[in-house]
Amino acid sequence: MKVIKDSEGEKYDAKQHFGCWTAYKLQAGKDTKRLNVSTTHFLPEGGAEMSSSPRERVYFLLSGAMKVTGKNEEHFLKPGDMIYIAPGEERAVQVIGNEPATTIVIVATIE
Repeated sequence: MKVIKDSEGEKYDAKQHFGCWTAYKLQAGKDTKRLNVSTTHFLPEGGAEMSSSPRERVYFLLSGAMKVTGKNEEHFLKPGDMIYIAPGEERAVQVIGNEPATTIVIVATIE
């Protein structure tokens, strides 16, 4: 078992993200075999540009409100909502409203 305290984590700059602060809580190859788990705190007007990844990912919204846009769809998330994004699926993320948004992001690495 491994406990990660709220104050722990390694800050990193997520590619194509803006207006946010991100920290790894668990890293694949270091703390786990295949999972990266991070928290991202988005400021109002923060988000991520449209892009895709070869990795599976899940966003779990803890606070705030977000819009996740795909190629032909958009989803509005509120606290407690989760979205799964398949490998290769494009997505953009945008904070909705004037409150910050906090997410837990889980990414499965490729073997």
